[in-house]
Amino acid sequence: MDEKILEILKEQKKALTIFEIEELLGLKNEMPLEELTKILYGLEENALIYHTNKDKYMLLEDSHLKKGIMHANKRGFGFVDVDNEVEDVYIAKENVNGALHGDHVLVEVTSKKNIDRQEGRILRVLKRSSNRFVGEIHFQNDVGVVKLDDEKILMEVIVSKENTMHAVDGHKVVVEIIKRLSNHQSEGKVVDIIGHKNDPGVDILSIVYQYDIPTEFSEEVKEEVRKIPDVVLESEYQGRTDLREEEIFTIDGDDTKDIDDAISLKETKDGYELGVHIADVSYYVKEGTALNEEAMERGTSVYLVDRVIPMLPHELSNGICSLNPGVDRLTISCVMQYDREGKMISYDIFPSVIRSRKQMTYRCVNQILEKNEIPSGYENFASTLKKMYTFSQILRKVRTTRGAIDFDIDEAKILVDENCVPQEVVLRNRGAGEKLIEDFMIAANECVASHIFYMNLPFIYRIHENPKEEKIRDFLSFVSTLGYHIDGNVKDTHPKTIQRILNQLQDKKEYKILATLMLRSMQKAIYSPQNLGHFGLASRCYTHFTSPIRRYPDTTVHRLLHTYLFDKNMSSHTLHQNEEKLIYIADHSSSRERASVDCERAVEDMKMAEYMESHIGEEFEGMISSVMSFGMFVELDNLIEGLVPIRDMDDFFHYDEERMTLTGEKSHIEYRIGERVIVKVVRASKEEKQIDFEIVKKV
Repeated sequence: MDEKILEILKEQKKALTIFEIEELLGLKNEMPLEELTKILYGLEENALIYHTNKDKYMLLEDSHLKKGIMHANKRGFGFVDVDNEVEDVYIAKENVNGALHGDHVLVEVTSKKNIDRQEGRILRVLKRSSNRFVGEIHFQNDVGVVKLDDEKILMEVIVSKENTMHAVDGHKVVVEIIKRLSNHQSEGKVVDIIGHKNDPGVDILSIVYQYDIPTEFSEEVKEEVRKIPDVVLESEYQGRTDLREEEIFTIDGDDTKDIDDAISLKETKDGYELGVHIADVSYYVKEGTALNEEAMERGTSVYLVDRVIPMLPHELSNGICSLNPGVDRLTISCVMQYDREGKMISYDIFPSVIRSRKQMTYRCVNQILEKNEIPSGYENFASTLKKMYTFSQILRKVRTTRGAIDFDIDEAKILVDENCVPQEVVLRNRGAGEKLIEDFMIAANECVASHIFYMNLPFIYRIHENPKEEKIRDFLSFVSTLGYHIDGNVKDTHPKTIQRILNQLQDKKEYKILATLMLRSMQKAIYSPQNLGHFGLASRCYTHFTSPIRRYPDTTVHRLLHTYLFDKNMSSHTLHQNEEKLIYIADHSSSRERASVDCERAVEDMKMAEYMESHIGEEFEGMISSVMSFGMFVELDNLIEGLVPIRDMDDFFHYDEERMTLTGEKSHIEYRIGERVIVKVVRASKEEKQIDFEIVKKV
């Protein structure tokens, strides 16, 4: 009945009375109005329809109400990230209505705050983000008080003595809410003790728990893993192409232990034969097992400054599934034939067995490709590596020609000691070797996605939708305030348009900041059973096939390849089952990816703040990366970012929102994005993940 009512409201495209709905349903005199009222009330409670002041019903999406996720600020205000919309809604502190950071909420749009932001108020919380939170416990007269780690959640939790699990002052705990006492206070119980706040590693573990990332595998999973052989058995070669005599090797970071991709390259009379050989994780992670359920629930491995929280147990991720050198491993190979201009002529996707010749590192490969220096042990591979680099540049040129965007955004690398205390923050190198692997993996991902797409079978894609026209217009408008005239047709949101805009900005001193702003104005890449293309790569068809040890969607892609291509199972029952499963897998995997990225960023922010705690009073050079009404952010050359609070500045500064500038009332000094400045570190707090600077002078 729910679906019928929603379909009628969708078809009518207007608000209807209960009597009109009754008539269109054909229920007159067949169902009591009280029962229909209950059904409509249920749809209203689930925020699917809106009951107007004129006692009519309409689809929520046709009303002025919106559903979304609350992103709170520790100052009390927040923003609601509205479902299926680019623009968020600003929520003033007095209109938060008890919503917490991460809650799914129903919001009423009340006005436009400025040209590109709506303002509203939260009507009610549809779904709490979590009932469990992480914080530090202290005791007052035998009653525990938990101060939550996430400052955006403005709530204090009271814990009675019998619910503390014998925690002591200073313990980091996971607390579960029993009942809400007020908007800012709740009663709870301790359900897990992470450790004392001063114990090594507890700081990172607290963030991991905060993002609901499991750190241990169940006994059931461990038992299943114990039954998996640690070597490839003779019987497992059957039905696989034997590539063990081929020159196949891996290239990864110095400390990588979970190796899931290997490559090969041959020159042919027409051009090149590229082989991308990926660990066949789905062979070991079977549907219906606790191991598979756990991997799906985790969704992804999480890479933190001093550890990896793996999607799969180490026995698999570092063992039988890892393409370690000199041992046989089961793989799925995608072998592609290209002409010398980088056009694909043919390809084959098949189950295989390989034996990697060498575990190479980016550092050594970059020595060969960038400096023509051959490290010991690489003598027999230097020639192939140079051919690979030549071919990767051909592939990259083809991709660039069609409009693929390379934002070339820098990343920070935090170097820590044995107690996870940060010693240095440097830029992560993205050299020729890293780009080579990126080019080859993109080629394989596109090949696999296109093959299944043209077979018209249920599949999981990596999609990146087109940016909204108004977002590009806002970006160009801001760039013009810097004095730059950029040619770009905002109505033509083709990847080439964005590429042309970035190319025109490349020689500007603010390029890195502007590229980051442009990236933020675009939509986020997600997983979907629908192929909507990948805007950033200018790809009509894209998936994730190349990292099944650390991403569940890739494992799913492998399982689908086995089902469709190798086992030839394309029955209507199988297709229907896959259609249903892939909706959940895509949505859940996107959600876990977001949690993983947020966790990694939170850890980095904390460790950067901890690093700067030992540099208070020191001066650094950086660039103004953002200007707000409350101050400006300055990014140092190693990507550490700190706030220059307006309250600490000597003059009274006026904020120009359109030009994103701060101008001193007396001094007339103007600060804007992209300017180089010298700053002094005045405050740094590991607990608050915050760094405060003061301006010393402009450069």
